[in-house]
Amino acid sequence: MNSPVTTDIVSYGVLSPAGAGPKVLIEAVREGGTLAEAHPEDLADAGFEDFDQGAFPLRLRPVPGFRPEEYLGRKGLRNHSRTAKLGMAACEMALDGLMETIPEEHRSRTGVVLGSGTGSARAFGEFFRETYEQQRPYLVSPALFPGILMNCAASAFAMRHSFTGVNASLAGGRLSSLTALRYAHNSLINGYSERLLTGGVEELSPHTAWAWQRGGALGTRGAVGEGSAVFVMQRSDAALSGAPRTLASVAACEIGFRDPEQGPLTVAAGLALCVRDALKTAGVTADDVRVVSAGSTGDHGWRAVEARGRAQALGPAAGVELLRVQDALGETYSASGALQLAALLGHWGTTDGEPGEIGLVTSVGHDGMVGCLVVRRGTAH
Repeated sequence: MNSPVTTDIVSYGVLSPAGAGPKVLIEAVREGGTLAEAHPEDLADAGFEDFDQGAFPLRLRPVPGFRPEEYLGRKGLRNHSRTAKLGMAACEMALDGLMETIPEEHRSRTGVVLGSGTGSARAFGEFFRETYEQQRPYLVSPALFPGILMNCAASAFAMRHSFTGVNASLAGGRLSSLTALRYAHNSLINGYSERLLTGGVEELSPHTAWAWQRGGALGTRGAVGEGSAVFVMQRSDAALSGAPRTLASVAACEIGFRDPEQGPLTVAAGLALCVRDALKTAGVTADDVRVVSAGSTGDHGWRAVEARGRAQALGPAAGVELLRVQDALGETYSASGALQLAALLGHWGTTDGEPGEIGLVTSVGHDGMVGCLVVRRGTAH
């Protein structure tokens, strides 16, 4: 039997409500959601000027101390949305983790693939508000338009580094990041790309915060966060300069859908099927799984659905460690899958273990989307 083709993660960058980098992320996850209240300056940067956080029912968790110019320089940032700045900064952090700069001859086969639910809701809302407030709609500044495009972050970063390979942004709600990882994984194993920067991004803004509050999905004291995590991926059999280490290998990624109108048990069964299929593709069993990075833990209703689906697929799963990422970060929606994977890599980076150890990332969306990612621990930890 031939071994399944895998893709390697050789570097990554992460920005989350815990701060910059994987160390603070995994520390926050292990502490179980004890992040300090957001600093007024960080809230102002996210668009919450003169915002009375005490009167707002949901907790707000922006990336603390985020200054995009520290990662990207000052040039060309003025008209970018917060989504683009978060995504591009995480991409830059991921590139900085490589041992060498990507050579010019490899840039035509290097691309960027990001998951994003809507792009920047704030940029979108402010642009169309301008069309009503200006004397004529055509007086709206054209410089604002690129920021409302979902592909802004991926395309801007690719142009910044002359990456002319595969370039895409995928929207799949809470499953956006896993959808992007699956897309990148398939692109690499089928030979369409040589190296990809892939992950997910979600911004915090008044628009998204009020949407979650009015929707009621997070209860009365839930938390809304933001962040971005981006991974440098390549085929496991590729020998590329600048990437001598392997942090992890993506063995399988499955995405599915079950109609939520048919009830939570149906959605849970859909996740269980995804997990079983992914484990089969990866050539491992449920007993091989040692750690799970869970998704829908910020929403108590969907937490139970996801837990039931995992239990159906994994059984008793004795000895499996559970990382409750969203408990610490709040609802990070389209970035959640990428931040879950970053937390898993951060966990491996701070614990002893053998290369080849199996980790599982699971996620369930309010819309019935379900998915999982099977990852093998690399040799670099």
